[in-house]
Amino acid sequence: MYYAGLDVHKKTISVMIKDQLGNVQEKTKIKSKRDDIIKWVKNAPYPLSVVLEATLFTGWIYDILIHYVDKVTVANPIMLSYISKAKNKNDKIDANKLCDLLRVNMIPETYMLPPKVRQVRELLRYRNWLLAQCTRFKNKINGELMMNGHEFNKKKLHNKGYFQELLDSLETDKNVLEILNMSRHQLELLKQLERRVKRLIYTHPEVTERVELLTTIPGVGEITALTWTLEVWEPTRFSNYKKAISYCGLCAGQDQSGEKTKRGPLSKQRNKRLQWVLIEAAKVAVHRIKDPTLVSIYQKTAAKKNNNAATVAVARHLVKWLMAVDKRGTPFVAA
Repeated sequence: MYYAGLDVHKKTISVMIKDQLGNVQEKTKIKSKRDDIIKWVKNAPYPLSVVLEATLFTGWIYDILIHYVDKVTVANPIMLSYISKAKNKNDKIDANKLCDLLRVNMIPETYMLPPKVRQVRELLRYRNWLLAQCTRFKNKINGELMMNGHEFNKKKLHNKGYFQELLDSLETDKNVLEILNMSRHQLELLKQLERRVKRLIYTHPEVTERVELLTTIPGVGEITALTWTLEVWEPTRFSNYKKAISYCGLCAGQDQSGEKTKRGPLSKQRNKRLQWVLIEAAKVAVHRIKDPTLVSIYQKTAAKKNNNAATVAVARHLVKWLMAVDKRGTPFVAA
């Protein structure tokens, strides 16, 4: 078996290939282009195992390499302190270190979704980005009205009919009216795009089936179910629910030395999208749906600690339910 370490950048890729004993077989630099990568991998020694760090460019390179080599491993860059904290650091050295770590089976591996699933996940993330832009324009409209001393009904402001009536009644500068009109037009356009993206997501039948199952869980709505499905995809990759909780960022980091153990805040090494939707789902389950089991967990934890800790405890319990329903493939049934 031969091992290749790839240090990927926007324009170039530094390559280091070694055999099992660590003897250098190839040391080169290629362009970050499809044709150049295919040409290189076809001429590389075989059998070959390749490693590259997770970056913005990893997806399409990974999709090319999996058709030509025995295995492609994507490394977690946060956990590769051996490289990031080194005194001497350049592309050749990084490729060499990646190759050596792969050779001795010490790469902290990142899970890669199948290509088609990654594309659907990008649609969901794009939808979330569109909604964030909608919020910005809503805030702009609110701010512009307040800045010019105009009174308005905050709850009705973004209703089309009320907004138009408000504009007609305003006695203000033409430039202010123009800003309000343009902001409103942009907001409507973003909403149309959001609905279009959502329809595209649901063209995938497997996604639709899983969302229908997951939404039987109290507090788990459509977006929470979609986010879980497309960010996790294979629940079996977690051997138990505790690892899923850790992946979702719903547990504290641990710093233990000798007899001393410290627990910090919620870990930053997590899937931030899942963390956010699960905490929001926990709030809905407790305060709106008022599921008895989740309310009981919330009240017990809040009595011992505080409301934020109680919300996180409920979110952890939702992860248990999500794992169970997703693995079983049957609707949620309360115990």
